[in-house]
Amino acid sequence: MIESVSRRALSGSSGSYHVRGAELARDRRLKTLSATVVFLDDTQHTFQLDKRAKGQALLDLVFQHLELVEKDYFGLQYSENGSVSPTCSNSDIMRWLEPSKLVKKQLRNKGGQFFFRVKFYVSDPSKLQEEYTRYQFYLQIRRDILQGKLQLPPGSACLIASYTVQSELGDYHPEEHGPGYLSRLQLIPGQTEEMEKKICELHKLHKGQLPADAEFNFLDHAKRLDMYGVELHKARDSANKEIQLGVTSIGLVVFQNNIKINVFSWSKIVKISFKRKQFFIQLRREQSENYDTLLGFNMRTYRSSKNLWKSCVEHHTFFRLHSPKLRPRRFPLALSSRFTYSGRTEFQTVEDNKHRARAEKTFVRSPSKKLIHGILPVPSSDEKGKVVSSSRSNRSHDKVQSLGSREPRQAWGEGNQSDDEGGFLAALKEEGARTHTQSNGGAFSPMLGSRVISYVDDDTNLNERNVYDVPNPSEPTSPPTLQILEDGLVTIKITPDEQGRFGFNVKGGLDLDMPILVSRVAPHTPADRCYPKLNEGDQVVLINGIDVNGMLHEHVVNLIRKSRDTGSGELTLTVRPNTLYNALVCKDGASEDEPPYRYVSDAAHNAVGSDPLAQSMLLLADGLASGALIIQYEQLYRKNPELTTLESKKSENLNKNRYRDISPYDVTRVVLMGSSSGDYINANYVNMEIPGSGIINRYIATQGPLSTTVADFWQMVLEAGSTLVVMLTTLVEQGRAKCHQYWPDLKESLTFRNLTLMCTAETIEETFVFREFLLTDTNTGEERDLTHMQYCAWPDHGVPNDWKQFTTFTERVRAARTGIVEPAIVHCSAGIGRTGVLVLMETALCLIEANQPVYPLEIVRSMRDQRAMMIQNSSQFRFVCEAVHKAYTEGIVKPLPEFSR
Repeated sequence: MIESVSRRALSGSSGSYHVRGAELARDRRLKTLSATVVFLDDTQHTFQLDKRAKGQALLDLVFQHLELVEKDYFGLQYSENGSVSPTCSNSDIMRWLEPSKLVKKQLRNKGGQFFFRVKFYVSDPSKLQEEYTRYQFYLQIRRDILQGKLQLPPGSACLIASYTVQSELGDYHPEEHGPGYLSRLQLIPGQTEEMEKKICELHKLHKGQLPADAEFNFLDHAKRLDMYGVELHKARDSANKEIQLGVTSIGLVVFQNNIKINVFSWSKIVKISFKRKQFFIQLRREQSENYDTLLGFNMRTYRSSKNLWKSCVEHHTFFRLHSPKLRPRRFPLALSSRFTYSGRTEFQTVEDNKHRARAEKTFVRSPSKKLIHGILPVPSSDEKGKVVSSSRSNRSHDKVQSLGSREPRQAWGEGNQSDDEGGFLAALKEEGARTHTQSNGGAFSPMLGSRVISYVDDDTNLNERNVYDVPNPSEPTSPPTLQILEDGLVTIKITPDEQGRFGFNVKGGLDLDMPILVSRVAPHTPADRCYPKLNEGDQVVLINGIDVNGMLHEHVVNLIRKSRDTGSGELTLTVRPNTLYNALVCKDGASEDEPPYRYVSDAAHNAVGSDPLAQSMLLLADGLASGALIIQYEQLYRKNPELTTLESKKSENLNKNRYRDISPYDVTRVVLMGSSSGDYINANYVNMEIPGSGIINRYIATQGPLSTTVADFWQMVLEAGSTLVVMLTTLVEQGRAKCHQYWPDLKESLTFRNLTLMCTAETIEETFVFREFLLTDTNTGEERDLTHMQYCAWPDHGVPNDWKQFTTFTERVRAARTGIVEPAIVHCSAGIGRTGVLVLMETALCLIEANQPVYPLEIVRSMRDQRAMMIQNSSQFRFVCEAVHKAYTEGIVKPLPEFSR
């Protein structure tokens, strides 16, 4: 051991080497960081970053690499333990890359990878302007299905899989797609031979659809699934039962055993918070409550609790706010989380893309890699990361077109074999030397020249804007002279496009007692580009000089079809612009509505002939399949603006309302005559006439009684002479009071000022409870038997799980009202949502029995003219429409012999 060394010994020709300094200098020279990203088509790319780069820098490189314009829906995921790929089983360890934090601090494992994924699932694919964006969504949802994250019933699974086959393999051709051609492709989990046969039959129906069309229809059906866009987090409820909390665009969804048991919409949630392993949501206090509802859930770890909280913050901001909320500055010692969502919201994204020219991006789709026997080779990745498959044929429909000239087409679900509505949005398509028509038995899906993008957030005049049009150099720079005839008539000349399409629909005719009106004009079609422009609501007077007044609808259809088959195919219309005729009102006061596209084949039209009921059922099926019926429902007024609700606003009546925003119209409200507390009760008369039958179903739609309005409720029953009360709620739902128990228990009685009520019988079934009451007027001694029917399996703001069960209940309600002319009392909690569904269902079944057409939108209008907000949300409306259609198609209800024509 050297105890001391003289300074002289280290002088002279000695040397030294600073090891630590050299290490630090080397580290300073290594200023880059490698990040490998795995994309949705399983290709990979490694990006070089500054080692101090934040997450936003990597996101920008990824979006630039993909040339992705609508980028705000996407993000990068990574796992806590390395390069594990995201699946439904390891969602707890997956994290989203935060743009504001350093990349190297988030990805601590040097061998880890990032995974490009959809972070915010768009509520409607029509909001996505770019075809390439929709393709990325298509890849994500296809992956979700194969991994079991997105569960779907067999029928929907086969339909959605058929669009995958159409996108990848193109049109069905017997010589190319022999028996078992799908057995080598894994399209859905648990795939069986029977499923493959069903997928094959559905594949045949999609003939003519380009890959973009098939993928749009794929997304359009996927968006309706319960698990679409749900980010699941494992938790336990207050009873320590395992549940899953799903974060979605609409709010927080609770699942138990893969069954949705509750939904808390963002509008109902006041605050979200977490503390250690507990996650809390505070619900909005209702007017009838004097306390806040705070629900708590136990998470697995503190980290999982915080991740759920962050996910809620991001989803609420992205889908509900116009712009991110700026977080106020806090003191340096603030203990709460400082996390905020700093990206753009969906509103900002959609608005920005409305005013941006569409990108003409060309790309090649990657084939499915979930193969069993290897029908297609594994794709290779070129230098830009784009997938190229050597086995793909050079078919014309593999080339991606610019979205500036074409929109994806909507498709009929199954069973339709024509692409022509007779309203001229589509025409028969020629593919090469082969012409497929119905006459040769070729089944194919309808083709549309352009899909009308219509959703709640759009401008009302979306169809008239031309910001996405690509100017045609061959068109004249100045418009031709407008030809205005006498009586304000205008001549419009339309030349069909290459596929023989004019691009508009008509409705009306002598058989419908309506003039011929333009009902739809598709954007970017000849009808939309002509001058003067054809508009919805224009009345067609002459077609090629022929007067169409007094013509049947079918004759008008044939006249327009004939014009495209002769000479240049030019169609000359003489129209009365912007006619004031109300196209929805028929002579008998009923109304007729149609979805944006009617995919009714000629064969189907001939089969139903002039049967209005059968035609209305075809329209109903079309509207449900295209989603147009739901869009039209959402555009209906919730309250009639011409009707007042002054009585409900009086100070002495405010406490009689269960909800402050549910008020009865003054003109149809029930007025009590013998109540000691005044004449007001939150109830309306609702009368539904069944044309041609002489039947008027009379209802009193009311809220669930409060503890302070029970006496008024029974006074109303007494004065109205009612013998039937229908209850569509339970007393308490998810810890919140929905209705006070206003009846006595079995063999017990209640006594009020001028009446007594005794429960004489009670029958409890699986989801129903039936009670019999004896109501006695103590002033006159008159006794009345009264039936009480309660439906117990209907969640608030939701729909029943079984449409047949609901239809059975409705039939029993109809049987109970046989021979009764007095109104039936119907209530749920607010007296509008579930109450409206039952009234619509019973009205529709009565219309079918009377062999009358069923137009659900008009039934809703009629109800809302008598009580505001009847049928509260679109899911309830869709449910009852589907139940009506199924009841008709399955023969549960049929026209009665005395009404058969």
